[in-house]
Amino acid sequence: MSSKTDTQLYLICLLAFLCLSVESEAQLRMGFYRTSCGMAEFIVKDEVRKGFIRDKGVAPGLVRLHFHDCFVRFYNIGCDGSVLIDSTPSNKAEKDSPANNPSLRGFEVIDKAKARLQAVCKGVVSCADIVAFAARDSVEITGGFGYDVPAGRRDGRISLSSEASANLPPPTFTVDQLTQFFSNKGLTQDEMVTLSGAHTIGRSHCSSFINRLYNFSGTSRQDPTLDSRYAARLKTMCPEGSTDPNQVVPMNPSSPSITDEDYYVDVLRNRGLFTSDQTLLTDTATANQVRQNARNPFLWKTKFASAMVKMGQLCVITGDAGEIRANCRVINS
Repeated sequence: MSSKTDTQLYLICLLAFLCLSVESEAQLRMGFYRTSCGMAEFIVKDEVRKGFIRDKGVAPGLVRLHFHDCFVRFYNIGCDGSVLIDSTPSNKAEKDSPANNPSLRGFEVIDKAKARLQAVCKGVVSCADIVAFAARDSVEITGGFGYDVPAGRRDGRISLSSEASANLPPPTFTVDQLTQFFSNKGLTQDEMVTLSGAHTIGRSHCSSFINRLYNFSGTSRQDPTLDSRYAARLKTMCPEGSTDPNQVVPMNPSSPSITDEDYYVDVLRNRGLFTSDQTLLTDTATANQVRQNARNPFLWKTKFASAMVKMGQLCVITGDAGEIRANCRVINS
């Protein structure tokens, strides 16, 4: 291994350690807004409920929004609401990265919650905390276990498209790449498999997996690990050569709006939509975890709630750092 590679790996480990050290001292706590804005979590939950009634796709969108907020800017800042910031003529923001646009959604729910919170307790509740609350409420409204969210995050002031592209795992990752990626974020392999279960709800654009249908590994044929009947169904929804950016399919066809163990059942049947889903069966440890989660939904939902809490606390801004944005889309002037 080259000295350059050794140095890079050392820096990754050091940064992850420092980030985890910061996490242990972060001023996040349950009931953070109990005295300063007692209705905060209720207001967010109410807006998630309203959004879900209008469009069931809002819930998985909000869960994904939290993932993408926490994973980007990780070694400096994570879970800081930077994914909400709009681009400007001089800066292309995270939300407009190819990794996020056009797939991210749920922004309007955050906007409505923020507007109501500003009306009752101006300048108190951060956009980062709203995203964390909304993700929890989305898991719960779709059938997952609710969980307490430690709050007190502050909002970041930087949002760069390039950082989103560099810090979000693509759907083509192998199990080894996923394990290393999550490890760099301070998350274990078991937590990686657990959090992959978020693919039990929501949809995907065809462009994220179409290579598995028509040109897998440059062979001009479909991925041999993909169930043939499932592949045939996907081909009807994602025709070869189509350039329609709006073509989408459910990630878990049997229950796309329910947080359940069917994601793992599908992976065991070779019906994982992405390479990064199906690859979980290529490693003995992760394959065992997939089987366990498929057999024991109560255990998986419990682990998923715990993993979401842990992810939401990594490298947050607290105290007097950052800001409390008045508008989640715009940095305070």
